[in-house]
Amino acid sequence: MPNTALQEKTVKVLATAQVLNGVGVAGTVAAGSLLVASITESETLAGLAQTSSVLGAAALALPLARLTARGGRRLALSAGFMAGVIGSLFAILGGSQKNIYLMLAGTFLVGAASAAGYQARFAAVDLATNETRAKQLSFVVWGSTVGAVTGPNLMEPAGNVAEQLGLPRLVGPYVVSAITLSLAIVVIQLFLRPDPFLTAAQQSGNLTKSKGATKAALKHIRSNPKALFSILSIAIGHIAMVSIMVMTPVHMAHVDVTLTIIGLVISIHVLGMYAFSPVVGALSDRLGRVRVIQIGVATLLLSSIVSGFAQADDAITLGIGLFLLGLGWSCTLIAGSALLTESVSPEMKTSSQGASDLVMNLSGAGGGALAGVIIGTLSYGWLCAFAAIPVGLLGLWSLKISRG
Repeated sequence: MPNTALQEKTVKVLATAQVLNGVGVAGTVAAGSLLVASITESETLAGLAQTSSVLGAAALALPLARLTARGGRRLALSAGFMAGVIGSLFAILGGSQKNIYLMLAGTFLVGAASAAGYQARFAAVDLATNETRAKQLSFVVWGSTVGAVTGPNLMEPAGNVAEQLGLPRLVGPYVVSAITLSLAIVVIQLFLRPDPFLTAAQQSGNLTKSKGATKAALKHIRSNPKALFSILSIAIGHIAMVSIMVMTPVHMAHVDVTLTIIGLVISIHVLGMYAFSPVVGALSDRLGRVRVIQIGVATLLLSSIVSGFAQADDAITLGIGLFLLGLGWSCTLIAGSALLTESVSPEMKTSSQGASDLVMNLSGAGGGALAGVIIGTLSYGWLCAFAAIPVGLLGLWSLKISRG
């Protein structure tokens, strides 16, 4: 099969899997925070759900990269989605038994499905050309749109299903997650053939060695200004997105906003994250990676202002703020990922991609943990202000990179 036809097929399969992954994972974001707050009776600890999920994504980033190097994308993505299925079952049990340890173990493993979703974007560029790399990557990110927007809006009906099964309403999204992630495994196993990574490796003769590759990749990135800038652009955009997004449901719950309204605001945020990905990808190929990262920085800063001044019951303003938050994240993720892929040497690509997701998710985990403390001791407005600080510093650094 010619590379062009195989690339087209690969992107379609990955996008389909991302729809299913999006339905499963996105619906658990708000539910997880609320469920942990309910079990622990503490808003300060509410951020532990997302922190645990992001830590799970970080923990699986390198193993999934190694699995890719050894057996290709099909093996790695299936393993990540399977861990998410098991995690969903743990979360259902933990929520039902009000066991915070089982609940957090479940969210940790659901994070593995997120890790697989993030690595799917790199699978889209295994066979892509330099001229279309960001655009191809963005199509797979865009594939998350349908599922990710639908997921949060399934909170209410999923809660009804959970009640009918004799389960707490808030575990409903995890029931949905177990089903959709199982379907994602079927799609990857049946249709991601031939494997794009193995095909590209065979054509180029660069079969990646996994042992010791991560340490070498990090050293390679540190010595490469553009690669370092790209990986930190991804990480800082993720810090801002996770810290504000995960605490918005808790902020809104202060005034007893319904789950339907909370789910709508989160779905608008996710729309910003994914819906305009092809536009972001095309702009990244046309204007350059650094320029699009700068657009992302400006958008994230505007988001922190809009969201930070919104009242807890002002769903419209919060929706606008979180839409901008998602759009800014999309710019830093897509342009940063494309810049990283083309800034490192071919033999370092897979390990660098794993290192990128590790740094991104560890940063997000730290942001989610600090977010709970900040909103518990100060306020949501202060949280948005603190989230803007690293974003502003990234913007200043981008000026130096663009001149260099």
